[in-house]
Amino acid sequence: MPTVTSALATVDLQGYVPVALLLMMAVTFGVANLVLTRIIGPSRDGAVKSVTYESGMNPIGTARKRFNVRFYIIAMTFLVFDVEVVFLYPWAATYANIDPRTPEGGAFLARVLFFMATTAIAYVYGYRKGVFRFD
Repeated sequence: MPTVTSALATVDLQGYVPVALLLMMAVTFGVANLVLTRIIGPSRDGAVKSVTYESGMNPIGTARKRFNVRFYIIAMTFLVFDVEVVFLYPWAATYANIDPRTPEGGAFLARVLFFMATTAIAYVYGYRKGVFRFD
């Protein structure tokens, strides 16, 4: 297998071959599906296709209606806490293998507690600003 040699170290690339093959297969599959759909699939353009579809009901008004900013703020708050969970999951999986009594383990725990406290402060700030009130 090929290796990369530099002044610092020699890296064996054999472990990356399955990942590269999987990536190439995924890209090939995706592109092949798009091309085959374009070639084989029917193309029926018409007046009905350009009409807005809302669960089988006739649309009321235009689709370009403005939404209240409250929905945007709640969506952003959801994203903040969704990202928090995305970061906490790998931390929890890694923390199971670390001894919290060591300095490294204590620093590891302190970092995640700081992260959780920051997001909790953001939640309290949003709550006090009335983000979750619909009056």
